[in-house]
Amino acid sequence: MEYLRNITTTISPTSDITTMITNSTTASPSTTEYPEYLGFICAIVAVVFYGSNFVPVKKYETGDGMFFQWILCTAIFICGLIFQIIRTAKFYPIVTLGGVLWATGNVCVVPIIKTIGLGLGMCIWGMSNLVAGWATGTFGLFGTEKAKLANETMNYAGVALAAFSTILYVLVKSEVSSGSSEVPSKSNDAETQRLLDTSQVQDEFRNAGSLYASSSNEVLVFNKKKQDDDETFIDKMSPGSKKITGIVLSLVSGLLYGVIFTPSLHVQYTDKSSGSSQDSLDYVFNTFCGIYLASTVYFVIYCALMKNKPRIYPEVVLPGIVSGIMWAIATMCWFVANEALKSEAVTFPIITTCPALMATLVWGVLVFKEIKGKRNFLILIIAGSVSVTGAVLAGLSAG
Repeated sequence: MEYLRNITTTISPTSDITTMITNSTTASPSTTEYPEYLGFICAIVAVVFYGSNFVPVKKYETGDGMFFQWILCTAIFICGLIFQIIRTAKFYPIVTLGGVLWATGNVCVVPIIKTIGLGLGMCIWGMSNLVAGWATGTFGLFGTEKAKLANETMNYAGVALAAFSTILYVLVKSEVSSGSSEVPSKSNDAETQRLLDTSQVQDEFRNAGSLYASSSNEVLVFNKKKQDDDETFIDKMSPGSKKITGIVLSLVSGLLYGVIFTPSLHVQYTDKSSGSSQDSLDYVFNTFCGIYLASTVYFVIYCALMKNKPRIYPEVVLPGIVSGIMWAIATMCWFVANEALKSEAVTFPIITTCPALMATLVWGVLVFKEIKGKRNFLILIIAGSVSVTGAVLAGLSAG
């Protein structure tokens, strides 16, 4: 008894006992302070990876995008799982809601790319993302901490300019093929050649007799049916319908992207009294779990609607995994930037605007050359200048 009494005396404070028990299962709430320069470095890394993460899959057929988004989200979850094994952070179920909302917006990505192009689509959803994130932080929506701005007028002007730049980006005409746009399943030349080859075979069969001609007709019907089966509802849209659909989906997708951090910020800042972690990285795995859960549910529903005949494209698996890893790295960096720069009013203008500019100027203009003409270049210069000015004003207005 005397021995037990000595042990009790040694660790008598209740808080110490609680800490020991907590540490036996999960890591104690972190209070890591990240330096400001690390926040800017992480923001730059996030910009590069967000502006490029859909490029690996650009040249591959993704159909309606459901299979691709599930592969992408699976790769994201695996990255989060590895990260969780390393950190062993506490799990906050409500934070998974942020991932669910993001995954819902992500379902729209491939239709966006196939309708209005990678660069223009990213510009629009980037601006919509900026407005959603800015509004959540500025007004303290959904139980988050209201931002303390040094200059509200400057902040509002910056966001207004950023939103206005969206209208300018819409005026840019990107050259995408009428079939599968940014992620083509086959070239028109290849399809034409295939039909010509079939026609030649038909002629040869006709020369051999009616029996062979009948067989050739069956080949033509089979090829036409196969071509129709490969088409999605997007491929059958008119150019005007494609543009309207792409713009609307981009706006909705951006709004959902903009609230991905809202649940984690609610737990991190609003529930301080409950001992929640103050290290934003402790919420990464929670968010990634929500992404994987939602994407899997959507894919199962999709398979059911397709009567267990989903459009599966094996060649997109590895590019999709690479795309998912790039996105996961960018998002982890964004979590750190949020913590280091102390304000979403700084991170959102940088990380939502710059990837769009990178995607448009680097990938859309220089690499894939989907945007051409002096008029388009002039609009891009003006739109880019307006969006960057808006981002700078919004960032400088933070307290």
